[in-house]
Amino acid sequence: MHNDTICALSTAPGQGAIAIIRLSGKEAIAIADRLFKPRYPVHSIKEQRSHSVNFGDIYNRETGSIVDEVLVSVFREPNSYTGEDIVEISCHGSSFIEQQILHLLINHGCRMAQPGEFTQRAYLDGKMDLSQAEAVADIIASESAAAHRLAIQQLKGGFSKALNDLRNELLNFTALIELELDFSEEEVEFADREQLNLLIDHIETIIAKLIDSFKVGNAIKNGIPVAIIGETNVGKSTLLNRLLHEERALVSDIHGTTRDTIEEVLVLEGVQFRFIDTAGIRDTHDQIETLGIERTFHKISQATLLLIVLDATRSREELISFIEQIVQKTPDKKRVFILNKADKIDGAKQEKLNGLPFPSGDQSIFLSAKRGDGIAALERLIVEASQIPHIGNNDVIVTNLRHQEALQQAHTAIVRVIEGLRENRSGEFLSQDIREAIYYLGTITGGAITPDEVLGTIFSKFCIGK
Repeated sequence: MHNDTICALSTAPGQGAIAIIRLSGKEAIAIADRLFKPRYPVHSIKEQRSHSVNFGDIYNRETGSIVDEVLVSVFREPNSYTGEDIVEISCHGSSFIEQQILHLLINHGCRMAQPGEFTQRAYLDGKMDLSQAEAVADIIASESAAAHRLAIQQLKGGFSKALNDLRNELLNFTALIELELDFSEEEVEFADREQLNLLIDHIETIIAKLIDSFKVGNAIKNGIPVAIIGETNVGKSTLLNRLLHEERALVSDIHGTTRDTIEEVLVLEGVQFRFIDTAGIRDTHDQIETLGIERTFHKISQATLLLIVLDATRSREELISFIEQIVQKTPDKKRVFILNKADKIDGAKQEKLNGLPFPSGDQSIFLSAKRGDGIAALERLIVEASQIPHIGNNDVIVTNLRHQEALQQAHTAIVRVIEGLRENRSGEFLSQDIREAIYYLGTITGGAITPDEVLGTIFSKFCIGK
């Protein structure tokens, strides 16, 4: 339990219908009670039972004036979000009213909360582990159904359980190895080396799988980067505008109009994509356009999926030349080739272009970005080409870079254990490496000693009031 009581606005600042001001700490109920007068004087806040709501007014007792009529919710420790007494004041969403109430609370003994301090207190008081606390921030930041689903799974503790199971298995074996060290003169073997080999191989497989899952988890959390590339004047910006249903990019018949990248977010089938319109690829002596083309290839290197826009009115030879050029420069990328301006070619030309030498595994589609023909089919192709796997309720996916780095450290230690078992190293060295793996797994959930500056960095990214 902390000695001070904190308060903060927990809803977004600005004008709105309702705002919520939250207090947490041992004096939260007493401080709120000094400012609140129930409209129907049945119970004061001090007498109010946990998880109940009271209607009344917030008074400025110095002036004798009413600040606002409010609803006051009480959550008594330990059954609250932070594990402390919590009071939530629901007032009208006026910035003036919010500031008046916060000013009164501070005058009566509260202090303003730091970013993420409510959730940090929840973690420190054992209401959630560190990975679950970070999931709270991910839920707030989620902008797609898939990102929200992953954050909810982490908040429910599925990731924590998987890690704790691994740590417990490692702890059991390192305890047996260290017991052997205590009886080294008797040459007693408590830890079956064959079982330890099987266990370590199993744990290495699980950790490696979790590390690999970060590619998917990070893409879902932050959006899958999709670069729209092609030569000048093939309709890249028109395509971006059509996908977004707004005139976001400048469209012109003049070659080289787009000289810098434009990024916009779009959610398709519950998955967030970050579309990047790039400068057209061509030989040019224009210095600014050249810089734009350099950025195009930088974005290509960062993208998970490439939408390669081709002008269907160009000759077959010209198209083949550009396809070969772009495939050579993007050997490991997922690609969708878009034959744009399909409204300007006849059936015979389209039939001829059907035989273009697209690499095996790549997708292609005819469409008209200008008219919108084929856009729905393209959206389905984008989702399909992104290869986001189905994520079940029990699947564990890593979405946090800090977690991934800790897993890599743990994996390195486990690999040393595997090598040590193969080389028949002494139990002292094996135990040291196992304990290092246990430590790094523990830093994810907070089971290991975590320096204050690490906690400060994590919770400083939260919004104030959470």
